[in-house]
Amino acid sequence: MTYTNLPNTNLDVSEICLGTMTWGQQNSESEGHDQLDLALANGINFVDTAEMYSVPGKAETQGSTERIIGTWFKKTGNRNKIVLASKITGPARNFDHIRTPLDFSKASLEDALNKSLKRLQTDYIDLYQLHWPERPVNIFGVRDYPHHSANETEDRFAETIENLESFIKAGKIRHIGVSNETPYGLMRYMEEARKGATKMVSVQNAYSLLNRRDEIGLTEVLLHENVGYLPYSPLAFGQLTGKYLNGAKPANARVTLFPNYSRYQGEASFKATEKYQQIALKYDLSLTQMALAFIRQQPFVTSTIIGATTTAQLMENIQSVHLTLSEEILKEIEAVHAAIPNPAP
Repeated sequence: MTYTNLPNTNLDVSEICLGTMTWGQQNSESEGHDQLDLALANGINFVDTAEMYSVPGKAETQGSTERIIGTWFKKTGNRNKIVLASKITGPARNFDHIRTPLDFSKASLEDALNKSLKRLQTDYIDLYQLHWPERPVNIFGVRDYPHHSANETEDRFAETIENLESFIKAGKIRHIGVSNETPYGLMRYMEEARKGATKMVSVQNAYSLLNRRDEIGLTEVLLHENVGYLPYSPLAFGQLTGKYLNGAKPANARVTLFPNYSRYQGEASFKATEKYQQIALKYDLSLTQMALAFIRQQPFVTSTIIGATTTAQLMENIQSVHLTLSEEILKEIEAVHAAIPNPAP
């Protein structure tokens, strides 16, 4: 495993981060523990979760993923070997079963954080993230920014950081970050940091061969402001493994089980995936590992969040850290991207 510094912290994190959102529905507690054991044995020291997990989000299973991680900590005593990240749920999106109101007020943060700490069986979280903004933005498959004057919200960036800082001072949070954030939102947080507020150290956004839109504007901010980038869904819900090509519906796969997860299942996504598959075959590579290696090689990427249903899938993902794509392969990838850019925002 290789490691990199999480910017603006003293934390060195593995370049592959273990994503956990399937634990509690697609994966049992014992399977989650097996994945944690395998990840740690192969050098992964970075684990990401959220209070709303497992997915799909629903009242009956909310918090199940954190509980599975917590029982593993209790069983193994390995809390001190893990850089732990979690998130507070943002507003709307039918998650009122978690809390009302869903916002980043001090009361909501206190409720979310204390419940997460209890489920995780720890007294601190290394990286605490805002799962998505309070304001309406184009995320989760929405391509264009949906500006409506009726949806304009109060500028609460400074207040949100101030609320988070109280928990940093209490020792419950070490560092803070954002998720599903835009260039505008990140720069507003950077403005507050320039005024002396605690800096957001990372952004966790969807990023893959099928969704490179952050390269248009956000990556410039990441590099100039020295902010970490934690791409999630680097395999596009499994689309970039090639397992859904030719009409396949593999048993127990996420999109097979939950057909509404169709973000990466459009016609253009399939066409692009077929072309990426051809490149992988040409160079005798696993499409999975090629897709992950492409992400890891980007200069703005800190650690790639990978998720797996089986330990065999997890091992293939982990081994991608040993693959470096040649300039020739990268040029062929860019040719596909130029022909079919960002088919799945």
